[in-house]
Amino acid sequence: MQLVIISGLSGSGKSVALNVMEDSGHYVVDNLPSALLPQLVTHLRGAGYQRIAVAIDVRSGSGIAALPRQLETLRGMVRDVRFLFLDARDDTLIARFSETRRKHPLGDDSLTLGEAIARERETLALVAELGHRIDTSDLSANTLRNWVKSFMDLEPGSQITLLFESFGFKHGIPVDADLVFDVRCLPNPHYDPVLRPLTGRDQPVIDFLERVPEVGRMVGDIYAFVASWLPSYVNDNRSYLTVAIGCTGGQHRSVYIAEQLAARFRDTARILVRHRSFK
Repeated sequence: MQLVIISGLSGSGKSVALNVMEDSGHYVVDNLPSALLPQLVTHLRGAGYQRIAVAIDVRSGSGIAALPRQLETLRGMVRDVRFLFLDARDDTLIARFSETRRKHPLGDDSLTLGEAIARERETLALVAELGHRIDTSDLSANTLRNWVKSFMDLEPGSQITLLFESFGFKHGIPVDADLVFDVRCLPNPHYDPVLRPLTGRDQPVIDFLERVPEVGRMVGDIYAFVASWLPSYVNDNRSYLTVAIGCTGGQHRSVYIAEQLAARFRDTARILVRHRSFK
């Protein structure tokens, strides 16, 4: 049996993720109190369901504080338990609520929208680090769907999942990053008119960066740092570690280095690669 638990801030894209789960054949339950998770799993297993997706968020009230304990119980019942937490910057959430004109679940006459978001973020702080975290601030719905699908394509197992994520500093640091490396000191292919429209996955850009010794040193140094500390994250019972690589625009240097690091760690851990600044 596979159980996917989805949580996150209101307006961060949970409905998009649930739709992906439903389209992939999961039995979907929205807004379930965490205390009922074991009973739900037992009931649906008896009914023959093998793939379940459940959304649990601030609408569950104070009971969500019990979710970490419930998760440990569920891991003793189900072989493949996955936890996905969706996050976004405050300005993005405010803009989304303003566009849709929806009321925030914690909104009332005594709180502004910004205050309601702050209270929700504080309430969910205990569960935000329980599993894989995605910052949806600058993502389209289609990109989020693809990222959720890649999360679901991972084979179950005890290995830690390493996510290498490129981004552009001019768009802001992704809130889901555990480790952030700044590679803006490296030569920038952007200033070559031929390379400017390309990305760090295109061979001409790869050739350009591989001719620069400092680029190879940067890749080697980041690899050595992550490899050195990875066992500590594993010993801390972390299932996911997000390593963010940032350059100015998130198109050339950070993309190349994220791809290089992913290739080096491919035999060490389960790997995800994401590029925030282009589709």
